[in-house]
Amino acid sequence: MLISAIDASAPTVQTLNINQQHPDQKGYTFVNPKIAPKTFSISKKFEGSSELVNLRYHMGPVLSSPINIYLIWYGKWAPTQMLLIKDFLLSISTTNHRAAPHPSVSDWWQTVSLYTDQTNANISRQILIAGEYSDRKYTQGNHLTRLTIQDVIASSVRSAPFPVDHKTGIYLVLTSDDVTVEDFCRAVCGFHYFTFQSKVGYTLPYAWVGNSGKQCPEVCAYPFAVPAYMRGGGPGTLAPPNGDVGVDGMISVIGHELAELSSNPLVNAWYAGEDPTAPTEIGDLCEGLYGSGGGGGYIGEVMKDGSGRTYNMNGRRGRKFLVQWIWSPVLKACAGPNAKD
Repeated sequence: MLISAIDASAPTVQTLNINQQHPDQKGYTFVNPKIAPKTFSISKKFEGSSELVNLRYHMGPVLSSPINIYLIWYGKWAPTQMLLIKDFLLSISTTNHRAAPHPSVSDWWQTVSLYTDQTNANISRQILIAGEYSDRKYTQGNHLTRLTIQDVIASSVRSAPFPVDHKTGIYLVLTSDDVTVEDFCRAVCGFHYFTFQSKVGYTLPYAWVGNSGKQCPEVCAYPFAVPAYMRGGGPGTLAPPNGDVGVDGMISVIGHELAELSSNPLVNAWYAGEDPTAPTEIGDLCEGLYGSGGGGGYIGEVMKDGSGRTYNMNGRRGRKFLVQWIWSPVLKACAGPNAKD
């Protein structure tokens, strides 16, 4: 549920550039193709081990009906930034590979859709942006807490043209780079939960993600920015696929939170651990992993286009994104559409 700051004890990310062409597409090369040293694992797969993970289903609901996303833009957002995030969200349901070539965002969400509820209904692959609301007046101030984020949702629902959708809706609160949030940068880059009836009047699944571009890109927009301790002998930063460190970093966090929100909307469905107040969820299990051979501080094998921008999946309208992998209940390992095996 939470995305933590980078572990300073993790090994330095190794970035190796080669000119190997992908067999299915042209116009890009690989970066980070090397797997981590064998000291990290005795397995040939470094993307997680089912022997170390006790992910269980706790009988709660998953989002099996077509998902309506209600976007709440808190603070000041450039139209280009808003369009980029919306293109990512809409790419989840773009199954036409001519519109979004493999490896695609839709292919990535296919792993999420493998999770089911007690009736064996899968998480929906249909996602719609059902409404938007911009709070450019910072009605809850420039600093938000976990509780006042629910106030943002409550005031947005009252002011926005969209309804309270407590059956198929999820509410995504996105804060601009001048808004500080409780625990942001220190412990989290985003989180998901559900609203309290005393705050909003309904129990609504929601997620919050902040733009870290000016506050802590080295924590929440990694690997497009790296911490100081990694700069000496490390490879340096990777170029964001859309040229916006803060928003490109947000997109991976948004993907992380949407995957977990869909599989654990009321914090009683899919998670590992015995404490539902601090669950380890399907995104947490693969945090920092973007390609084959990842793990132990290595992001894994991803792609680099002709402009030097790094990505691992394609979206609609020619967009490219770098989004972390998700734990697969079938493979019992982290999985992504750009996997080499």
